[in-house]
Amino acid sequence: MKALLLENIHPVAAEALRDAGYEVDARSRSLTEDELVEALPGVSLLGIRSNTTITPRVLEAGKDLLAVGCFCIGTNQVDLADAAARGIAVFNAPYSNTRSVVELVLGEIIALARRLPEKTQRMHEGVWDKSAKGSHEIRGRTLGIVGYGNIGTQLSNVAEAVGLRVIFYDTADRPAHGNARRMRSLPELLAAADIVTLHVDGRPGNAGLFGAEQFAMMKPRSMFINASRGMVVDAEALRDNILSGHLAGAAMDVFPIEPKAQGDPFESPLRGLDNVILTPHVGGSTQEAQEEIGHFVSGKFLGFVQRGNTALSVNLPAVAPPHPQGNFRIGYLHANAPGVLAGIHQLIADAGANVVGESLTTLGDRGYVIADTDLELTDGQLAELRRSPHTVWLRTWRP
Repeated sequence: MKALLLENIHPVAAEALRDAGYEVDARSRSLTEDELVEALPGVSLLGIRSNTTITPRVLEAGKDLLAVGCFCIGTNQVDLADAAARGIAVFNAPYSNTRSVVELVLGEIIALARRLPEKTQRMHEGVWDKSAKGSHEIRGRTLGIVGYGNIGTQLSNVAEAVGLRVIFYDTADRPAHGNARRMRSLPELLAAADIVTLHVDGRPGNAGLFGAEQFAMMKPRSMFINASRGMVVDAEALRDNILSGHLAGAAMDVFPIEPKAQGDPFESPLRGLDNVILTPHVGGSTQEAQEEIGHFVSGKFLGFVQRGNTALSVNLPAVAPPHPQGNFRIGYLHANAPGVLAGIHQLIADAGANVVGESLTTLGDRGYVIADTDLELTDGQLAELRRSPHTVWLRTWRP
């Protein structure tokens, strides 16, 4: 079996897969759609980060593909519905780089408040500009967090520890951490915050979330940070607000269009602006985070392939079976239709076997069941189930 890992995924992932018997092709850059179509035949596991797009055409070419691993938080670069329809599991790492993103944002808050981008640039130019003008402490200031998920909540905790007051807004009903206060609307948060930081996901509804209208609602001389998704922010509107002096500074780690490979040219209307920090999508790019992500997603790959475990899959029913309890394991992904489970049990009974352990759940139009039996079923006995119009795939394991 073969695995293809793209975009400089940490070597621990390749090591884990090779130890499990996989032939691993590890590449440093992303691939285009045409390149993926050419590369995928014979590949069982595909590992990507945020710069590779998995379209239905790519999935169609991946006839042997069992799973896609997003070695990052986001999964909007994958057509999840099409992958689910084909029975291809998609995994990500929703928690592994949370701390790294939080530390980057906190560092940017301090750097912007002290106007360090300007100070260091002037020093490199040979100018000694020892002035406190425009430089402030962050203690006592109000941080507005838009998106209060895994990253937003941890940032909330760390920010309070350094003296920031925290307010947040989220469309979901999230409990406040520490002394943080929930705002009833985004405009309410923007009017109150000295620093606004975005931590929203990549769903289509968030495209263009932040533009000229939202920047106008922010307090004069406030600061803006985006370490979530590039398509969320109108960069031209941000540029206008920096140049007008309405905003005192900004930090951007993500962009609507990002270079495909290391060293490629980068273009943005935000280049060259005072007190603007631009980083190349490195929020989660620490050695610690990338190593943890490598372990985590490769572990999800192997748990799925070796035991049928779909826990934390973002597009298939999530089943976390215990250690095999019998001599034979059946994993059956099927259309979510009445009578399917009864048919599986009848097949096992007709084979003279007994179910000694079972885990199952459904998600939308898909159902997934793992059944452990005391006797091994033959290919002939399983053939009828494989032929069922409800079958997406049927796999077996011998503990």
